[in-house]
Amino acid sequence: MYKKNTIWLASYPKSGNTWFRVFLTNLLSSSETPANINDLAESGIASSRKIFDDYTGLISSDLTFSEIDQLRPDVYRLQSLESSELLFKKVHDKFYLINNNQALFPPEISRGAIYLIRNPLDVLVSFAYHSAKPIESMITVLNDSEYAFCDRTDKLQNQLRQVMGSWSDHVKSWTEQNHIPVHVIRYEDLINKPYETFAKAVQFLAIEKSEEQIKTAIQKSDFEILNKQETESGFKEKMIKANTFFRKGKIGDWKNYLDDNMKNEVIEKHKDTMIKFGYLDSKSKPVF
Repeated sequence: MYKKNTIWLASYPKSGNTWFRVFLTNLLSSSETPANINDLAESGIASSRKIFDDYTGLISSDLTFSEIDQLRPDVYRLQSLESSELLFKKVHDKFYLINNNQALFPPEISRGAIYLIRNPLDVLVSFAYHSAKPIESMITVLNDSEYAFCDRTDKLQNQLRQVMGSWSDHVKSWTEQNHIPVHVIRYEDLINKPYETFAKAVQFLAIEKSEEQIKTAIQKSDFEILNKQETESGFKEKMIKANTFFRKGKIGDWKNYLDDNMKNEVIEKHKDTMIKFGYLDSKSKPVF
């Protein structure tokens, strides 16, 4: 009998996933000091190669991407069975079915999914900085329906392949699927309406915490605290080429970096999804 004890913390990169995980760690911790960013409450990113190899007893580098995908759901089921607590798993993969019949993320073990979404114009700038790549090349990434993390075959990478698709592909895959209950959180609402937004997520996850506990966890997860911790101790999830992981976290920072052609190229590709989630007004003008 499977336990519905797995919570998928899903997002396109640079959309607030890490910030939300810091908040969860602070919420579940009894410590009076802010959580350490290098010790977050989770059971590993869903694409961890080490976890896959440990649970399957196989060497993933000997397998094809397709063979790995076939086995990933079994790894998550085993983790679920072994755990007596909630499992929080960070996910950058889009949601998809393997061979059109089995979900990559098994519904039978899933309590739900938190899907974090952010204005793709701000995602673009942050993702370019994080990847140490020109903004122009990251526009291509954001618009690429075939895009995947760690899909090179000429060298071994520490994570398994993660099929992401374009920004809109990713958003639709999670928000329009009906296999796992999903709660969508806009990054901008975490900043503009922090208590209301975090509290709704806690309610969705059926985690019993008081208003005071939620507000305290928000305070402990302040961006300045995260910046200070990274400056002092580094952050293990930072990409090697990036100077820092926690950059600015501001709304509308894209206006300082994108010209009209760049802005319009993103909007043209993702207009429908941006309108649906409130990033464009009725005249297709950016809201944030």
